[in-house]
Amino acid sequence: MGQLALAAKITHVPSMYLSELAGPRNGSRQDAIDGHVEIARRARAAGVDTLVVFDTHWLVNANYHINCAPHFKGTYTSNELPHFISNMPFESPGNPRLGQLLARVCNEHGVETLAHDATTLNPEYGTLVPLRYMNSDQHFKVISVSALCTVHYLNDSARLGWAMRRAVEDHYDGCVAFLASGSLSHRFAQNGLAPEYGFRIWSPFLETLDREVVSMWQKGQWGPFCEMLPEYASKGHGEGFMHDTAMLLGALGWSDYEGHAEVLTPYFGASGTGQINAVFPVTPQKGSAVPEPQASRAQQYRAFPRL
Repeated sequence: MGQLALAAKITHVPSMYLSELAGPRNGSRQDAIDGHVEIARRARAAGVDTLVVFDTHWLVNANYHINCAPHFKGTYTSNELPHFISNMPFESPGNPRLGQLLARVCNEHGVETLAHDATTLNPEYGTLVPLRYMNSDQHFKVISVSALCTVHYLNDSARLGWAMRRAVEDHYDGCVAFLASGSLSHRFAQNGLAPEYGFRIWSPFLETLDREVVSMWQKGQWGPFCEMLPEYASKGHGEGFMHDTAMLLGALGWSDYEGHAEVLTPYFGASGTGQINAVFPVTPQKGSAVPEPQASRAQQYRAFPRL
């Protein structure tokens, strides 16, 4: 029925917004903005009607959550970095029908998920920054999915992504893009050193680790990557504990995925963190390698540590 037409791992660094404004940062993130514009162009060409964003700035302490309000509109200031994103306007249509469908199918596959359509909750900037460059004309509908999951297992996030693709392909009459909105390593520069690390990675270890991961993605080494993801998320300070990445790879087939990532915006440093825009070709989904939900605590801890 429906189609997952595009999948990508994307940056949402707030310096992209500063890059628009007059001042010393003007134009400094144009490569990241151009990557978003290219992803939007490809989504339009593929007939995508809805962008589903796995947002590592939406913190949740129980369950998985989907923000599928009919419409989003407001003015956003980041509580984390108010000197980077201040009074940024946003507006996008939502897709309550798809949001409810995604939640229903996730629950059917053992991943407890709640959809919120009658809500005053607005998206976080992991959704809003990409939409600024991908959806300025409100061409796409938008759904935001919680991906800063504090008490969740990565295998459940992979299962959620797998179930969401099943919802789209088996039950939805439309075309969808999945966007994992989060960095690679996410160790911010220590307080007082932010200007010095504005365009750098915090440590040689983290940069080496990130670059090796990007190389694995480009070579299609998904089995080894999925096996190392929990430890990478922990030791590499992965943003949102890398739940967005687990969701995206679950949708693509987890360790059975056969695609090779295409880098649109080459790996770059931002305030100590490692960032990228990369498209993951959508291939036929194989579900055999996706972790089963609700294994015993001991089994889940050994295979996919809670982070």
